[in-house]
Amino acid sequence: MKPLLHLLRYSRGLVALAMLTGMISGAANAALLALVHSALESKGYSATVLVWSFGGLCLFMPLCRIVSQVVLGHLAQMAIFDMRMKLSEQILDVPLVKVEELGGSRILATLTDDIVGISNALTAIPALVLHISIVSVCLAYLGWLSMGVFLGVSVFVVLGMLSYSFASRAAMRSLARAREAQDWLFDHFRSMIEGAKELRLHRGRRTAFYFDVLRSAAKSSQRHNTKGLALYTAAGGWSQFLFFLLIGLVVFALPRVRSVDVATLTGYVIVLFYMLIPLEVISGALPNLGRANVALKKVESLGLSLGEARPAAKPLLIAGGAEPWESLELVGVTHSYKKENDDRRFQLGPVNLRIRRGELIFLIGGNGAGKTTLVKVIAGLYAPASGDVLLNGTPITEATLDAYRQLFSALFSDFYLFETLLGIESSDLDNHSLHYLKRLQLDKDVTVESGKLSTLALSQGQRKRLALLTAYLEDRPIYIFDEWAADQDPLFKNIYYHEILAELKARGKTILAISHDDRYFSLADRIIKIEEGNIEYDTIPNADAMAVYPVRT
Repeated sequence: MKPLLHLLRYSRGLVALAMLTGMISGAANAALLALVHSALESKGYSATVLVWSFGGLCLFMPLCRIVSQVVLGHLAQMAIFDMRMKLSEQILDVPLVKVEELGGSRILATLTDDIVGISNALTAIPALVLHISIVSVCLAYLGWLSMGVFLGVSVFVVLGMLSYSFASRAAMRSLARAREAQDWLFDHFRSMIEGAKELRLHRGRRTAFYFDVLRSAAKSSQRHNTKGLALYTAAGGWSQFLFFLLIGLVVFALPRVRSVDVATLTGYVIVLFYMLIPLEVISGALPNLGRANVALKKVESLGLSLGEARPAAKPLLIAGGAEPWESLELVGVTHSYKKENDDRRFQLGPVNLRIRRGELIFLIGGNGAGKTTLVKVIAGLYAPASGDVLLNGTPITEATLDAYRQLFSALFSDFYLFETLLGIESSDLDNHSLHYLKRLQLDKDVTVESGKLSTLALSQGQRKRLALLTAYLEDRPIYIFDEWAADQDPLFKNIYYHEILAELKARGKTILAISHDDRYFSLADRIIKIEEGNIEYDTIPNADAMAVYPVRT
């Protein structure tokens, strides 16, 4: 009942109310049976009393049931909303490298499939409470009719519960394995979508992917899910067999052991048969509860790995204040991380670097040299393992990190375009956007209305220019461009280097541009070459000798 315990975090009072009304509804349900049985026995009860009692129970039972289900349903939806929002908040708040290590597939599977599994279990709790109450009251009624029969029934119930518990533990292990396989399956689904072009161009790769990768992961998930559900079904069938055996003993064996009148024996049988449907509902709900327990463990494990203690955020006084920043330094900074699905770790540094306001800096080097990792450290997206990032000589701490990141606008090679210009405040955003769309030669293809882009269905080069629109509108002090010109035609590549970068520099912006276009290197104030995670040189282009900026020691 872990999902039910989860609801207690939101309102113990409402959970208690829902449980109480659910139990009352179940008790009233069973009381109807006892009332009908008493009427059939004609034990001398007043017909008026029986009719009024029957009518009162008929009204009281659904009223309590409605209250129980509405309250628990409300709490269940609160819990689902809260889990989604808390996980989303953690994902948005934790260091980028942590999200990259966890992997998008695992996070997506948790936000979708796990939350749905928990939702299904939580929405089934009201009916579960009702039917448990019915079974409990039926057992109490049997005890009132005959303590001996009640004890016999209790023995069979305990045997059924023990056997069900044994099977359910094995079923839970299978469902947990199925959930692990589902993480891999989500990863392969992502590969199928993102690699759609490559799979269609190579029949052998497509066939191998379908049979050896996708089908294998799906089959593993199916196998473990089938085994888990089969164990639950077998346990339910065994419990049902025990119950029918009990009915047979009551009907055929009990009269031979002791004298029982027909009316009492009929009462036993009616109550036992009446308990069958509630017991089936309970056993049918247990697989969903089992999946929910597995899903909750997944959510909690993701939450624990994501939910690090974060200090209260503090403002960075110079960000947007009267005093402009003058220098940004990296002093002895190192950083290492493990890439998704890769056991190797990349090592950056130690890096000593000083950047001054208004500089145009080109970062060059081979693929995998560490250029993007370096600018992510500079922008505060990756935390240094050692060393310090200083702004105007003041160290950036975890408390001021988020404010520090607001100094940067960055366009990485794997950039993402949002359909809406989120978070950009402007009294005339649409006209302001139109100005830059004309500047980027996109005004014929894209319009902006109430901050929403008319389309994202553009070529990669056009999409990069559209991303640059957002950077323009953000108007941050420092710009990072990660090989932005790689997908531009020669004409617009020339505009980028000679006009866009020059315009930003003229506005006092600092620019860190990762580039392989050596024909434009002479435009930079500095060229920094990165190789194997270290600065190979830091020079002024066209200078007779290398000029290296000093760093704080």
